[in-house]
Amino acid sequence: MRILLVEDEENIRDVIKLNLEMEEYEVVATDNGKDALKYTKEQHFDLLILDVMLPEIDGYQICEQVRLTNRDVPIIFLTAKDA
Repeated sequence: MRILLVEDEENIRDVIKLNLEMEEYEVVATDNGKDALKYTKEQHFDLLILDVMLPEIDGYQICEQVRLTNRDVPIIFLTAKDA
């Protein structure tokens, strides 16, 4: 299973990536929405894990763009927001 992880906080990204890889998932990680959109157009992913609050292009915008061409890929949102 290939997972795209988009998280701008390096420590959080590294911990999530490490734990997923320990479970034998293939993880492509990036810290920004621009690269995330590029990767989703060039590669196949079985799951997207998106931080909501990213610089430039946020997780919601990534989701909107992905859904224009791929309505089936599961997406999990990460957020520090409480509402």
